[in-house]
Amino acid sequence: MKRFVLGVIALLAMGTTAKVRAADYYPPPPLPSPPQVPYPQPVGAYPLTVDCYRWFGPYIGGNLGYAFGVVDTNPAKPTGVAGGIQAGYNWQNGAFVFGVEGDLQVTGAEDTFAPWKFSNPWFSTVRGRAGYTFYNVLFYGTAGLAFGELRAETFGLSESHISAGWTIGAGAEIGLAPNWSAKIEYLYVDLASSPFSITGTSNGYRFGEIRAGVNYRF
Repeated sequence: MKRFVLGVIALLAMGTTAKVRAADYYPPPPLPSPPQVPYPQPVGAYPLTVDCYRWFGPYIGGNLGYAFGVVDTNPAKPTGVAGGIQAGYNWQNGAFVFGVEGDLQVTGAEDTFAPWKFSNPWFSTVRGRAGYTFYNVLFYGTAGLAFGELRAETFGLSESHISAGWTIGAGAEIGLAPNWSAKIEYLYVDLASSPFSITGTSNGYRFGEIRAGVNYRF
């Protein structure tokens, strides 16, 4: 009987020791995974980086500036305030932005030399744009077609010609909010010469315009 009791005690001791050893060798729980940093989702059909502002899509806006130019074959230098509206569309691939833009400007540019007064009541451009973004700032170049009116007046007579030409320029645009941006831009415009009866020669108009504006993107 004593041997039986001792055997039972020995078996119980061996089982307890096995459980302790099993607990000692139980694998530690897995370490928690590091927090996941969300990656910005693509906008439209292109991927954006963390620092890239969204320029994709249509936009419309207004601008105000100052034009200063010269008249071909006449010393007159029409200058004055100019303002108008613009609209366009941008495509974006990462930090690269491409687009088209058109604008219509009303100007007060005019000047008088001797009996002749020249003025540029309005002009319009249709341009391509290409640029590169840094954070929320877009630097771009632009070029395209230009149209505009050159008006001559002398001794109570007036004559106007609408001419086509070309334009080139550059600018910078900064994103202020998801849909709003502001820009500053310089354009050089060359309108072709046309024969004026009241001046007896061909006159054209070449000018530069520096302007600031705002855009709203849809």
